[in-house]
Amino acid sequence: MREIVLDTETTGLDPYQGHRLIEIGCIELLNRIPTGQVFHHYVHPDRDIPEEAFRVHGISLEMLKDKPRFHEIADDLITFLGDAPLVIHNAAFDMGFINAELERASKPLLDRTRMVDTLLLARRKYPGGSNRLDDLCLRYRIDTSRRTKHGALLDAELLTEVYIELIDARQTTLILVENGKTQDRTPQQVAASRIRPQPLPSRLTAEELAAHRSFIATLGEKTIWSGYAGDKEGPASGQTGVEVA
Repeated sequence: MREIVLDTETTGLDPYQGHRLIEIGCIELLNRIPTGQVFHHYVHPDRDIPEEAFRVHGISLEMLKDKPRFHEIADDLITFLGDAPLVIHNAAFDMGFINAELERASKPLLDRTRMVDTLLLARRKYPGGSNRLDDLCLRYRIDTSRRTKHGALLDAELLTEVYIELIDARQTTLILVENGKTQDRTPQQVAASRIRPQPLPSRLTAEELAAHRSFIATLGEKTIWSGYAGDKEGPASGQTGVEVA
């Protein structure tokens, strides 16, 4: 299953009050494992960046002076996202900005049913607790030492780790390693079968065996069960070898 973990940085809180997207970072997951494929762009917002927003992400208008406008990267973004579910923390915020930008660029909007909101997942799993991304990283002991400011791609990387923990998918990323080499282990290697050297004695009494043979006789000569109603050395007696793990 393909999924995209996504985060954005913006000039403010509401796209319908003139605020714009200035950074987008996306990470591709395949079966909950990062593939190494990312989509990351800074975007010129065609407006100023308020001081309070700059304090959060540290992105200035000067830094964006040679960056593309959103409409110039829109098609590449749409292609990268494909039809994959979108894993986002506080998804309504990021989806609101992306769809506002897509609308300005006259592109199809993203369907909100694609959202996998990790904030909602965290609230269900830890009701009453603080479920900001920073708090979840602390809960799961995820290293945030690189995160001196918010950044879309870095936050998407952290969110990828948080998401895997939230849905208890960490086991899928574990690899058994011995002496630095990956070990392929099959069920036969884990629990090899062998034939019991001394068959177990039958638990059936002579009376039970006689009753069984009498019942089989009532089923007719061609019944397949007649082959299992032999003497005490046959399968009905329990004297055959048994595979044990």
